[in-house]
Amino acid sequence: KWKIEHQHKLEVKFNKPRIPYRETIRRMSESSYRHKKQSGGAGQFGEVYMRIEPWHEGMPEPAGLNVRGRDTYPLDWGGNLVFYNCIVGGAIDVRFLPSILKGVMEKMHVGPLTGSYVRDVRVSVYDGKMHPVDSNDISFKIAGLQAFRQAFQVADPQLLEPIYHIEVLCPDDLTCGVMGDLQTRRAIVEGIDSEGHFQKVVAKVPLAEMDGYSSSLRSLSQGRAKFRSRFYEYAAVPFELQKKLIDEYSKTAKEELS
Repeated sequence: KWKIEHQHKLEVKFNKPRIPYRETIRRMSESSYRHKKQSGGAGQFGEVYMRIEPWHEGMPEPAGLNVRGRDTYPLDWGGNLVFYNCIVGGAIDVRFLPSILKGVMEKMHVGPLTGSYVRDVRVSVYDGKMHPVDSNDISFKIAGLQAFRQAFQVADPQLLEPIYHIEVLCPDDLTCGVMGDLQTRRAIVEGIDSEGHFQKVVAKVPLAEMDGYSSSLRSLSQGRAKFRSRFYEYAAVPFELQKKLIDEYSKTAKEELS
């Protein structure tokens, strides 16, 4: 930054890298949404009843519902969406199901909590209503999106953060300092080992706490330590941090609207 500003005379703005959070749910919930719009001529009408549940491999079929169809969609950002058709009696024509799915998927691209991707959810559409004239694809897309959004908010939503496996190589006299610094970053130190002439500190650290770590480690060790890291898993964000991130997202969204 100093070189760019002083040697090349360019104004620069540095922002913290955006953390790829994920959103999911921890319990079942149900919701319904009726989309109705009339503005002369043909209007829009679609009503959807939906159940959503946290998905995991090998879970039993939805209880109390008549399963007529099931599709699994692997998500580009990890995890799955499992979509069930549980409609009986022709309450919603089968041709509108792709539109409902499209609405659900659209909301999964911009999650209700922080605008992050949603993963590992099972959606069962089990009832609804349609109009012989006013029902169309856009009506059921909107109804599906809003029903999913409402159900998600009351399904004990959980924010997930990327956790990285990190190995820090440092001289023996710096081991305590390195471990102390990692612990201030919400790290879980898993052990210490030897590697050549160095001590190797092994830990798991949230990616959100790794910003600037290279510079901090260089300063802490006078350039004598180095580290390597790799993605390990997604894990639940602590409650207080989740609340803070949700509040920040809500504030930003309101500012953009105003």
